[in-house]
Amino acid sequence: MTDHPSGTAVPDAALAALFTAARTHNGWQDRPVPEDLLHRLYDLVKMGPTSANCSPARLIFVRTPEGKARLAPALSKGNLAKTMAAPVTVIVCQDMEFYEKLPALFPHADARSWFTGSPEKVAETAFRNSTLQGGYLILAARALGLDCGPMSGFDVEMLESEFLAGTTWKANFLINLGYGDPEKLFDRLPRLGFDEACVMA
Repeated sequence: MTDHPSGTAVPDAALAALFTAARTHNGWQDRPVPEDLLHRLYDLVKMGPTSANCSPARLIFVRTPEGKARLAPALSKGNLAKTMAAPVTVIVCQDMEFYEKLPALFPHADARSWFTGSPEKVAETAFRNSTLQGGYLILAARALGLDCGPMSGFDVEMLESEFLAGTTWKANFLINLGYGDPEKLFDRLPRLGFDEACVMA
């Protein structure tokens, strides 16, 4: 791996792939995503920073017809067709006992003890950091040539009953992955300008 020197900007082509030309996809080509590419994807996602390296995100890659059939009843009507067509749907989860991994992930302090007596702190940390890791997943997928369709719009209790029963994981959100169909893109929606969204302090 080549180090990227601090303070060195990536090329404009990389910015386009990750942000300015990237789009949220709703339609998908009939083209599979190889399993080894999903392993490469996770190897990038895991390198993104989380607080105390807590890494609470857990990912379920739903990619078989059987898995999609299990997922379908939990989806909202508007998300059903595009999710069934996507080669992969990622259930981005958060492990509510992520702190049990902290002795290995953050060995230079007793970080586990920061969470064991505070369910509120566990919930806040798990949600914030798993959401952050889901964002890394979107950028990592785009960097690897995949398209993404992140979404809410599902029955969380039904989904957790089907996929997460008996675990300490909770569902956060979904991301469809694959190779998008450019013919099914919506027009790009506007974004807020700097002066509308930012304050200098």
